[in-house]
Amino acid sequence: SVTTIGELAFSSCDSLTSVTIGNNVTTIGLGAFDYCDSLTSVTIPNSVTTIGEYAFRCCYKLTSVTIGDSVTTIGDGAFEICSALTSVNIPDSVRSIGLQAFDGCYSLTSVHITDLAAWCKIYFSEEANPLLYAHNLYLNGELVENLVIPDSVTTIGDWAFQNCTSLTSVTISDSVTTIGCYAFKNCSALKEVYCKPTTPPILDSYSYCYVFDGNASGRKIYVPTASVDAYKAASRWSSYASAIEPYEF
Repeated sequence: SVTTIGELAFSSCDSLTSVTIGNNVTTIGLGAFDYCDSLTSVTIPNSVTTIGEYAFRCCYKLTSVTIGDSVTTIGDGAFEICSALTSVNIPDSVRSIGLQAFDGCYSLTSVHITDLAAWCKIYFSEEANPLLYAHNLYLNGELVENLVIPDSVTTIGDWAFQNCTSLTSVTISDSVTTIGCYAFKNCSALKEVYCKPTTPPILDSYSYCYVFDGNASGRKIYVPTASVDAYKAASRWSSYASAIEPYEF
């Protein structure tokens, strides 16, 4: 009969090792299970739409989390300092991941998704992307190395692929019109970017932001041959002028 697990409901319940959440629960409240430092795994059912702020913060022994297919919001610090967590699945339903949601998840090695278009649409707050620690993105169980942005995507969101060191190449479809702040920050293995739009996509305008920063010497950005001059002259793209090369798509 429970629909909401209230704020701090089981906070600091040191002896709690497992939790079964009923299929009518829609909301896990602020700090509901924070500092449950014996909790090792949790399955969040498909009924849940919101994981509240700090819901599982400092669950130091939490190694496994299954997030249901209806979750739209993962709140600030939801899994902060879950230092034993090794992998996480992010369902297609997620639309926002809050500030430092996975901060301090030092053992993360993989993030699993099933839809790249849905991933590109997530609003990530700063330090929110679990790739910050995991580095490896898996699409339907396959490690993403040669990333192809789907034709349905118009915007690649802020921090979308930050720290994704598994990436070696990226193909940006001609439907993309905007690429967000730090979208490919610290993708250190990224050597080739194939940018298909004939009109240069708008890059984030914040003065402190970079899209393709990171230590990847010899990286090339291939753009349509007829658009080379436009890319080299475009705002923010001009800083990558030396890497821009013509390509016949």
